Amino acid sequence: MRLLKQVFALCVVALKTLPQRWGPSLVVILGVAGVVAVLLSVLAISESLVRTINGSGRADRAIVLRNSATSENISFIARESASKIGSAPGIRKDSDGRPIVSAEVLSSTRVMRKSDGKRTEVALRGVSPAALALRPEIQLTMGRMMRPGFYELIVGQAAAAQFRGLQLNDRLVFRGARWVIVGTFQSGGDARETELLADAEMLSAAIQRNGFNSISVLLDSPQAMRPFRDALMTDPSLVVKVYRESEYYQMQSEPLRSSWSFVAYVASSIMALGAMFGAANTMYSAVSARGTEIATLRAIGFKPTAVMISIVVEAVALALLGALLGAAMVWLLFNGSAFSARLGAGAVVSKLSLDFALVGIGVAWACAISVVGGAIPAIRAVRQPIAAALRAG
Repeated sequence: MRLLKQVFALCVVALKTLPQRWGPSLVVILGVAGVVAVLLSVLAISESLVRTINGSGRADRAIVLRNSATSENISFIARESASKIGSAPGIRKDSDGRPIVSAEVLSSTRVMRKSDGKRTEVALRGVSPAALALRPEIQLTMGRMMRPGFYELIVGQAAAAQFRGLQLNDRLVFRGARWVIVGTFQSGGDARETELLADAEMLSAAIQRNGFNSISVLLDSPQAMRPFRDALMTDPSLVVKVYRESEYYQMQSEPLRSSWSFVAYVASSIMALGAMFGAANTMYSAVSARGTEIATLRAIGFKPTAVMISIVVEAVALALLGALLGAAMVWLLFNGSAFSARLGAGAVVSKLSLDFALVGIGVAWACAISVVGGAIPAIRAVRQPIAAALRAG
Protein backbone atom coordinates (compact mmCIF):
# COMPACT_ATOMS: atom_id res chain seq x y z
CA MET A 1 0.00 0.00 0.00
CA ARG A 2 2.86 2.38 0.85
CA LEU A 3 4.45 1.73 -2.56
CA LEU A 4 1.18 2.59 -4.32
CA LYS A 5 0.90 5.85 -2.37
CA GLN A 6 4.43 6.77 -3.38
CA VAL A 7 3.71 5.97 -7.04
CA PHE A 8 0.58 8.12 -6.87
CA ALA A 9 2.49 11.04 -5.36
CA LEU A 10 5.14 10.86 -8.06
CA CYS A 11 2.49 10.70 -10.79
CA VAL A 12 0.95 13.89 -9.37
CA VAL A 13 4.34 15.58 -9.62
CA ALA A 14 4.60 14.42 -13.24
CA LEU A 15 1.18 15.85 -14.10
CA LYS A 16 2.08 19.21 -12.58
CA THR A 17 5.17 19.52 -14.76
CA LEU A 18 3.48 18.15 -17.91
CA PRO A 19 2.52 21.61 -19.30
CA GLN A 20 6.23 22.47 -19.34
CA ARG A 21 6.85 19.42 -21.57
CA TRP A 22 3.82 19.50 -23.87
CA GLY A 23 5.98 19.62 -27.03
CA PRO A 24 7.96 16.41 -26.40
CA SER A 25 4.82 14.74 -25.03
CA LEU A 26 2.95 15.58 -28.23
CA VAL A 27 5.76 13.92 -30.21
CA VAL A 28 5.17 10.68 -28.29
CA ILE A 29 1.40 10.86 -28.70
CA LEU A 30 1.59 11.49 -32.46
CA GLY A 31 4.32 8.89 -32.96
CA VAL A 32 2.32 6.18 -31.21
CA ALA A 33 -0.84 7.29 -33.03
CA GLY A 34 0.90 6.77 -36.36
CA VAL A 35 2.09 3.29 -35.37
CA VAL A 36 -1.34 2.24 -34.13
CA ALA A 37 -3.13 3.71 -37.16
CA VAL A 38 -0.97 1.73 -39.59
CA LEU A 39 -1.29 -1.47 -37.56
CA LEU A 40 -5.05 -1.22 -37.17
CA SER A 41 -5.65 -0.24 -40.80
CA VAL A 42 -3.88 -3.30 -42.19
CA LEU A 43 -5.28 -5.68 -39.56
CA ALA A 44 -8.80 -4.34 -40.16
CA ILE A 45 -8.42 -4.98 -43.89
CA SER A 46 -7.23 -8.52 -43.18
CA GLU A 47 -9.98 -9.34 -40.68
CA SER A 48 -12.70 -7.78 -42.85
CA LEU A 49 -11.62 -9.84 -45.86
CA VAL A 50 -11.45 -13.03 -43.79
CA ARG A 51 -14.91 -12.33 -42.35
CA THR A 52 -16.32 -11.75 -45.85
CA ILE A 53 -14.76 -14.93 -47.25
CA ASN A 54 -15.70 -17.12 -44.28
CA GLY A 55 -19.24 -15.77 -44.42
CA SER A 56 -19.70 -17.60 -47.72
CA GLY A 57 -19.55 -21.02 -46.07
CA ARG A 58 -22.19 -23.06 -44.28
CA ALA A 59 -21.88 -26.24 -42.24
CA ASP A 60 -24.71 -27.95 -44.17
CA ARG A 61 -23.12 -27.46 -47.58
CA ALA A 62 -20.25 -29.40 -49.08
CA ILE A 63 -17.93 -28.64 -51.96
CA VAL A 64 -16.21 -31.33 -54.02
CA LEU A 65 -12.90 -30.72 -55.82
CA ARG A 66 -10.42 -32.83 -57.69
CA ASN A 67 -8.20 -34.72 -55.28
CA SER A 68 -5.03 -32.77 -56.13
CA ALA A 69 -6.68 -29.33 -56.07
CA THR A 70 -6.58 -26.94 -53.13
CA SER A 71 -9.02 -24.43 -54.60
CA GLU A 72 -11.82 -24.24 -57.14
CA ASN A 73 -9.94 -22.34 -59.81
CA ILE A 74 -7.36 -25.13 -60.27
CA SER A 75 -9.83 -28.03 -59.98
CA PHE A 76 -11.46 -30.06 -62.75
CA ILE A 77 -14.24 -32.63 -62.43
CA ALA A 78 -15.44 -34.59 -65.45
CA ARG A 79 -19.13 -34.68 -66.33
CA GLU A 80 -19.50 -38.39 -65.62
CA SER A 81 -18.02 -37.84 -62.15
CA ALA A 82 -20.44 -34.97 -61.54
CA SER A 83 -23.40 -37.32 -62.16
CA LYS A 84 -22.09 -39.83 -59.59
CA ILE A 85 -21.50 -37.11 -57.02
CA GLY A 86 -25.08 -35.89 -57.42
CA SER A 87 -26.45 -39.33 -56.53
CA ALA A 88 -24.44 -39.78 -53.32
CA PRO A 89 -26.26 -40.23 -49.98
CA GLY A 90 -26.82 -37.32 -47.61
CA ILE A 91 -27.85 -34.74 -50.23
CA ARG A 92 -31.06 -32.84 -49.56
CA LYS A 93 -33.84 -33.18 -52.14
CA ASP A 94 -36.12 -30.41 -53.41
CA SER A 95 -39.92 -30.60 -53.50
CA ASP A 96 -39.74 -32.60 -56.75
CA GLY A 97 -37.36 -35.15 -55.24
CA ARG A 98 -34.29 -33.92 -57.13
CA PRO A 99 -30.96 -33.57 -55.28
CA ILE A 100 -29.95 -29.96 -54.62
CA VAL A 101 -26.65 -29.95 -56.48
CA SER A 102 -24.86 -27.29 -58.49
CA ALA A 103 -22.09 -28.32 -60.88
CA GLU A 104 -20.13 -25.10 -61.28
CA VAL A 105 -17.66 -23.58 -63.71
CA LEU A 106 -15.31 -20.84 -62.60
CA SER A 107 -13.69 -18.26 -64.86
CA SER A 108 -12.90 -14.56 -64.64
CA THR A 109 -13.38 -11.42 -66.66
CA ARG A 110 -11.71 -8.04 -66.57
CA VAL A 111 -13.64 -4.99 -65.41
CA MET A 112 -12.77 -1.41 -64.54
CA ARG A 113 -12.82 -0.06 -61.01
CA LYS A 114 -14.97 3.01 -60.47
CA SER A 115 -12.54 4.50 -57.97
CA ASP A 116 -9.42 4.81 -60.14
CA GLY A 117 -10.30 3.44 -63.59
CA LYS A 118 -7.82 0.56 -63.28
CA ARG A 119 -8.74 -2.86 -64.58
CA THR A 120 -9.05 -5.88 -62.35
CA GLU A 121 -10.56 -9.34 -62.58
CA VAL A 122 -13.81 -10.54 -61.06
CA ALA A 123 -14.99 -14.11 -60.76
CA LEU A 124 -17.51 -15.34 -63.34
CA ARG A 125 -19.27 -18.38 -61.94
CA GLY A 126 -21.43 -20.73 -63.97
CA VAL A 127 -24.08 -22.40 -61.83
CA SER A 128 -26.78 -25.03 -62.27
CA PRO A 129 -30.52 -24.26 -62.02
CA ALA A 130 -30.51 -25.48 -58.41
CA ALA A 131 -28.11 -22.71 -57.35
CA LEU A 132 -30.74 -20.59 -55.57
CA ALA A 133 -32.07 -23.59 -53.66
CA LEU A 134 -28.49 -24.47 -52.76
CA ARG A 135 -27.73 -20.93 -51.58
CA PRO A 136 -30.95 -19.44 -50.17
CA GLU A 137 -28.97 -16.42 -48.92
CA ILE A 138 -28.80 -15.19 -52.53
CA GLN A 139 -31.70 -12.77 -52.94
CA LEU A 140 -32.46 -10.79 -56.09
CA THR A 141 -32.57 -7.06 -55.43
CA MET A 142 -33.25 -5.92 -58.99
CA GLY A 143 -34.27 -7.57 -62.24
CA ARG A 144 -34.71 -11.33 -62.60
CA MET A 145 -32.82 -14.62 -62.56
CA MET A 146 -30.77 -15.53 -65.64
CA ARG A 147 -32.28 -18.17 -67.92
CA PRO A 148 -30.51 -21.42 -68.85
CA GLY A 149 -29.34 -21.41 -72.47
CA PHE A 150 -28.95 -17.63 -72.73
CA TYR A 151 -26.00 -15.25 -72.46
CA GLU A 152 -27.33 -13.70 -69.28
CA LEU A 153 -25.76 -12.74 -65.96
CA ILE A 154 -26.80 -11.68 -62.50
CA VAL A 155 -24.30 -9.55 -60.59
CA GLY A 156 -23.56 -9.30 -56.87
CA GLN A 157 -24.34 -5.85 -55.50
CA ALA A 158 -20.79 -5.39 -54.16
CA ALA A 159 -19.40 -5.91 -57.67
CA ALA A 160 -22.02 -3.60 -59.17
CA ALA A 161 -21.10 -0.89 -56.66
CA GLN A 162 -17.33 -1.13 -57.16
CA PHE A 163 -16.91 -1.78 -60.90
CA ARG A 164 -18.10 -0.11 -64.07
CA GLY A 165 -20.36 -1.71 -66.65
CA LEU A 166 -22.12 -4.07 -64.25
CA GLN A 167 -25.44 -2.31 -63.88
CA LEU A 168 -28.84 -3.73 -64.82
CA ASN A 169 -29.22 -4.10 -68.64
CA ASP A 170 -25.52 -3.43 -69.28
CA ARG A 171 -23.74 -5.66 -71.79
CA LEU A 172 -20.51 -7.43 -70.88
CA VAL A 173 -18.39 -8.72 -73.74
CA PHE A 174 -16.82 -12.06 -72.82
CA ARG A 175 -15.29 -14.60 -75.22
CA GLY A 176 -16.82 -12.94 -78.26
CA ALA A 177 -20.39 -12.88 -76.92
CA ARG A 178 -22.46 -10.09 -75.36
CA TRP A 179 -23.74 -11.15 -71.97
CA VAL A 180 -26.72 -9.16 -70.71
CA ILE A 181 -26.96 -8.29 -67.02
CA VAL A 182 -30.54 -9.15 -66.12
CA GLY A 183 -30.40 -8.87 -62.33
CA THR A 184 -28.44 -7.96 -59.21
CA PHE A 185 -28.38 -9.88 -55.94
CA GLN A 186 -27.24 -9.70 -52.36
CA SER A 187 -26.06 -12.58 -50.18
CA GLY A 188 -25.52 -11.14 -46.73
CA GLY A 189 -22.26 -9.34 -47.50
CA ASP A 190 -20.25 -12.51 -48.25
CA ALA A 191 -17.70 -13.06 -51.01
CA ARG A 192 -20.42 -14.21 -53.41
CA GLU A 193 -21.55 -10.58 -53.75
CA THR A 194 -18.41 -9.85 -55.75
CA GLU A 195 -19.17 -12.56 -58.31
CA LEU A 196 -21.06 -12.66 -61.60
CA LEU A 197 -23.36 -15.68 -61.97
CA ALA A 198 -24.20 -17.29 -65.30
CA ASP A 199 -25.66 -20.54 -66.60
CA ALA A 200 -22.98 -23.22 -66.21
CA GLU A 201 -23.62 -24.77 -69.64
CA MET A 202 -23.37 -21.43 -71.44
CA LEU A 203 -20.17 -20.53 -69.61
CA SER A 204 -18.68 -23.97 -70.30
CA ALA A 205 -19.39 -23.53 -74.01
CA ALA A 206 -17.90 -20.01 -74.00
CA ILE A 207 -14.61 -21.10 -72.43
CA GLN A 208 -14.65 -24.48 -74.20
CA ARG A 209 -14.45 -26.58 -71.06
CA ASN A 210 -16.15 -29.97 -71.02
CA GLY A 211 -16.31 -30.34 -67.26
CA PHE A 212 -16.65 -28.45 -64.02
CA ASN A 213 -14.43 -26.80 -61.45
CA SER A 214 -16.43 -27.92 -58.45
CA ILE A 215 -19.64 -29.57 -57.32
CA SER A 216 -21.54 -27.94 -54.45
CA VAL A 217 -24.31 -29.78 -52.62
CA LEU A 218 -26.81 -28.98 -49.91
CA LEU A 219 -26.74 -31.65 -47.22
CA ASP A 220 -29.68 -33.03 -45.26
CA SER A 221 -27.96 -31.72 -42.13
CA PRO A 222 -24.42 -30.91 -40.98
CA GLN A 223 -24.20 -34.52 -39.69
CA ALA A 224 -24.83 -35.83 -43.22
CA MET A 225 -21.30 -34.77 -44.16
CA ARG A 226 -19.79 -38.07 -43.01
CA PRO A 227 -21.90 -40.47 -45.13
CA PHE A 228 -21.63 -38.12 -48.11
CA ARG A 229 -17.85 -37.90 -47.84
CA ASP A 230 -17.43 -41.61 -47.19
CA ALA A 231 -19.48 -42.52 -50.25
CA LEU A 232 -17.32 -40.38 -52.52
CA MET A 233 -13.96 -41.19 -50.97
CA THR A 234 -14.53 -44.95 -51.16
CA ASP A 235 -15.64 -44.88 -54.81
CA PRO A 236 -12.54 -45.93 -56.82
CA SER A 237 -13.89 -44.24 -59.97
CA LEU A 238 -13.85 -40.83 -58.28
CA VAL A 239 -10.62 -38.94 -57.64
CA VAL A 240 -12.03 -36.19 -55.50
CA LYS A 241 -11.64 -34.38 -52.21
CA VAL A 242 -14.67 -33.34 -50.14
CA TYR A 243 -14.79 -30.28 -47.89
CA ARG A 244 -17.44 -28.91 -45.63
CA GLU A 245 -18.07 -25.51 -47.20
CA SER A 246 -17.33 -23.57 -44.00
CA GLU A 247 -13.99 -25.39 -43.65
CA TYR A 248 -13.14 -24.81 -47.30
CA TYR A 249 -13.53 -21.04 -47.09
CA GLN A 250 -11.64 -20.91 -43.82
CA MET A 251 -8.80 -22.76 -45.54
CA GLN A 252 -8.87 -20.23 -48.40
CA SER A 253 -8.77 -17.23 -46.06
CA GLU A 254 -5.91 -18.35 -43.80
CA PRO A 255 -3.03 -17.50 -46.21
CA LEU A 256 -4.57 -14.09 -46.76
CA ARG A 257 -4.82 -13.45 -43.01
CA SER A 258 -1.22 -14.57 -42.50
CA SER A 259 0.21 -12.39 -45.26
CA TRP A 260 -1.69 -9.24 -44.25
CA SER A 261 -0.85 -9.75 -40.57
CA PHE A 262 2.83 -10.13 -41.48
CA VAL A 263 2.74 -6.84 -43.39
CA ALA A 264 0.91 -5.12 -40.51
CA TYR A 265 3.37 -6.16 -37.83
CA VAL A 266 6.50 -5.59 -39.92
CA ALA A 267 5.42 -2.09 -40.95
CA SER A 268 4.29 -1.14 -37.45
CA SER A 269 7.46 -2.60 -35.89
CA ILE A 270 9.63 -0.37 -38.06
CA MET A 271 7.55 2.66 -37.09
CA ALA A 272 7.52 1.53 -33.46
CA LEU A 273 11.29 1.92 -33.24
CA GLY A 274 10.94 5.62 -33.98
CA ALA A 275 8.07 5.98 -31.54
CA MET A 276 10.09 4.12 -28.90
CA PHE A 277 13.02 6.50 -29.24
CA GLY A 278 10.60 9.41 -29.08
CA ALA A 279 9.10 8.05 -25.87
CA ALA A 280 12.57 7.54 -24.39
CA ASN A 281 13.62 11.11 -25.22
CA THR A 282 10.42 12.50 -23.75
CA MET A 283 10.86 10.58 -20.56
CA TYR A 284 14.49 11.70 -20.33
CA SER A 285 13.14 15.27 -20.50
CA ALA A 286 10.59 14.43 -17.84
CA VAL A 287 13.27 13.04 -15.54
CA SER A 288 15.45 16.13 -16.06
CA ALA A 289 12.58 18.55 -15.45
CA ARG A 290 11.54 16.70 -12.31
CA GLY A 291 15.06 15.91 -11.14
CA THR A 292 14.97 18.07 -8.00
CA GLU A 293 11.48 16.90 -7.01
CA ILE A 294 12.37 13.22 -7.54
CA ALA A 295 15.64 13.58 -5.59
CA THR A 296 13.86 15.33 -2.73
CA LEU A 297 11.20 12.63 -2.57
CA ARG A 298 13.84 9.92 -2.59
CA ALA A 299 15.73 11.75 0.18
CA ILE A 300 12.66 11.71 2.42
CA GLY A 301 12.10 8.00 1.92
CA PHE A 302 10.49 7.36 -1.47
CA LYS A 303 11.55 4.02 -2.88
CA PRO A 304 13.47 3.76 -6.18
CA THR A 305 10.86 1.24 -7.37
CA ALA A 306 8.14 3.88 -6.98
CA VAL A 307 10.18 6.31 -9.07
CA MET A 308 10.64 3.75 -11.83
CA ILE A 309 6.98 2.79 -11.89
CA SER A 310 5.84 6.41 -12.00
CA ILE A 311 8.01 7.15 -15.02
CA VAL A 312 6.77 4.09 -16.87
CA VAL A 313 3.17 4.96 -15.93
CA GLU A 314 3.60 8.42 -17.45
CA ALA A 315 5.00 6.88 -20.65
CA VAL A 316 2.07 4.43 -20.80
CA ALA A 317 -0.43 7.25 -20.27
CA LEU A 318 1.00 9.20 -23.20
CA ALA A 319 1.02 6.07 -25.34
CA LEU A 320 -2.61 5.33 -24.48
CA LEU A 321 -3.58 8.80 -25.68
CA GLY A 322 -1.68 8.07 -28.89
CA ALA A 323 -3.36 4.67 -29.28
CA LEU A 324 -6.83 6.16 -28.89
CA LEU A 325 -5.96 8.94 -31.34
CA GLY A 326 -4.69 6.40 -33.88
CA ALA A 327 -7.79 4.23 -33.49
CA ALA A 328 -10.04 7.28 -33.86
CA MET A 329 -8.23 8.26 -37.06
CA VAL A 330 -8.80 4.82 -38.59
CA TRP A 331 -12.44 4.79 -37.47
CA LEU A 332 -13.25 8.23 -38.86
CA LEU A 333 -11.34 7.89 -42.13
CA PHE A 334 -11.81 4.24 -43.10
CA ASN A 335 -14.47 2.42 -41.09
CA GLY A 336 -17.18 1.22 -43.45
CA SER A 337 -15.12 1.96 -46.57
CA ALA A 338 -15.30 -0.64 -49.33
CA PHE A 339 -12.08 -2.10 -50.76
CA SER A 340 -11.16 -5.06 -52.91
CA ALA A 341 -8.38 -7.65 -52.86
CA ARG A 342 -7.50 -10.45 -55.25
CA LEU A 343 -8.38 -13.99 -54.17
CA GLY A 344 -8.54 -17.03 -56.44
CA ALA A 345 -10.33 -16.29 -59.70
CA GLY A 346 -11.04 -12.63 -59.00
CA ALA A 347 -11.42 -9.76 -56.60
CA VAL A 348 -13.28 -9.92 -53.32
CA VAL A 349 -14.97 -6.72 -52.16
CA SER A 350 -15.28 -6.13 -48.44
CA LYS A 351 -16.04 -3.27 -46.06
CA LEU A 352 -13.42 -2.30 -43.53
CA SER A 353 -14.64 -2.79 -39.98
CA LEU A 354 -12.71 -1.74 -36.87
CA ASP A 355 -13.90 -3.63 -33.80
CA PHE A 356 -12.94 -3.48 -30.14
CA ALA A 357 -10.73 -6.57 -30.38
CA LEU A 358 -8.51 -4.83 -32.94
CA VAL A 359 -8.45 -1.64 -30.86
CA GLY A 360 -7.30 -3.80 -27.95
CA ILE A 361 -4.38 -5.04 -30.06
CA GLY A 362 -3.48 -1.45 -30.89
CA VAL A 363 -3.59 -0.46 -27.22
CA ALA A 364 -1.41 -3.45 -26.25
CA TRP A 365 1.08 -2.53 -28.99
CA ALA A 366 1.19 1.08 -27.72
CA CYS A 367 1.74 -0.08 -24.14
CA ALA A 368 4.63 -2.29 -25.23
CA ILE A 369 6.26 0.66 -27.01
CA SER A 370 5.83 2.92 -23.98
CA VAL A 371 7.10 0.38 -21.44
CA VAL A 372 10.30 -0.17 -23.42
CA GLY A 373 10.65 3.55 -24.15
CA GLY A 374 10.13 4.50 -20.52
CA ALA A 375 12.22 1.77 -18.92
CA ILE A 376 15.66 3.22 -19.75
CA PRO A 377 14.93 6.73 -18.39
CA ALA A 378 13.33 5.12 -15.34
CA ILE A 379 16.46 3.09 -14.60
CA ARG A 380 18.60 6.19 -15.06
CA ALA A 381 16.43 8.17 -12.65
CA VAL A 382 16.90 5.71 -9.79
CA ARG A 383 20.62 5.20 -10.43
CA GLN A 384 21.43 8.90 -10.23
CA PRO A 385 22.87 9.80 -6.80
CA ILE A 386 20.50 11.91 -4.71
CA ALA A 387 23.15 14.49 -3.86
CA ALA A 388 24.11 14.95 -7.51
CA ALA A 389 20.46 15.37 -8.50
CA LEU A 390 19.92 18.02 -5.82
CA ARG A 391 23.03 19.93 -6.89
CA ALA A 392 21.90 19.81 -10.50
CA GLY A 393 18.56 21.30 -9.49
